[in-house]
Amino acid sequence: MRVGLRENGTVASSTPSAGAEQQRTLTIAAASDLKFALDEVLVRFRAKHPGADIQVTYGSSGNFLAQIGNGAPFDVFLSADVAYPRELAAQGLVAGEVFLYAVGRIVVWVPRDSPLSVEQRGMEALREPAARRIAIANPQHAPYGRAAEAALKSQGVYDTVKEKLVLGENIAQTAQFVQSGAADAGIIALALALAPAMREQGHAWVVPLDAYPRMEQGGAILKRAKDEALAREFRDHLLGPEGTAVLDRYGFSLPKE
Repeated sequence: MRVGLRENGTVASSTPSAGAEQQRTLTIAAASDLKFALDEVLVRFRAKHPGADIQVTYGSSGNFLAQIGNGAPFDVFLSADVAYPRELAAQGLVAGEVFLYAVGRIVVWVPRDSPLSVEQRGMEALREPAARRIAIANPQHAPYGRAAEAALKSQGVYDTVKEKLVLGENIAQTAQFVQSGAADAGIIALALALAPAMREQGHAWVVPLDAYPRMEQGGAILKRAKDEALAREFRDHLLGPEGTAVLDRYGFSLPKE
C-alpha cells in the first residue's frame, strides 16, 4: 500500500476501498462480415455486464492472424475462416478449444438503380458492359475474397471479369466500394447485404453454396486474454440462443446445419 501526505498533513492512501472492483475488459478481433451481427449481439452482452469495457476491432481475418502472432493484445479472435484460429492453436496461443460459430455465405450485390440484371442472370450479369468495376475482398488475406474468386471460377466468368476486379482490404471495405459507387457490383457477405442500409440501397443474388468451398467461421479465446472468464462468458453468449438467433437473422448458417 502506498501512503503520502496531503498538503494539510493528513495521511492519504492509494489502496482501493473495500467495495471497489477492478474494471473488467474484453477486446475482440472480429472479421468484417460480423460488423452488424456482432454489434447487435454485443448490445445484450454489454447489458449483462454494465461495468465491463468491451471493445471490438473489425478487419481482415488474415491480417488479424499476423497481428496476433506478433503479440497484438486481443482477448478473443472471431475469424471468417476457422483455419486461422486453428493455426494460432498450433502455435500454442489459444486457451482451450477452437470453436465454430457460423457458416458464411456470399452474394452479388448491386445498387438499386443498377442496370445489371443480377437477380435474373446471377454471375453472368457481371459480363455485361455496365459492370466496369467489380469489387471483391483481397483473396490473399480475406476468406470472403477467396470465396468470391472461387465462385467466379466455378461459374465460368472469372477469365472474362478478372481485369475488372477491384480489391477491398476486407469484406466491409468491399461493400463500401460498391455502396459508394466506386464499383458497379460487388461480391460481399450475405450478412452485410442483410444490414438495413444495404437492403434499402440495393439488391442481391445469393451465390449457390456449391459454387465455393464451405465457409466455416471459427473463433478462439487467446492465452493472453486479460479476463479469461469474461471471454468465456462472451463465447457462451455468442453460441447460445440469443447469439445464434442474431447470426441466423443475418444469414449465417449454424455449424451443424
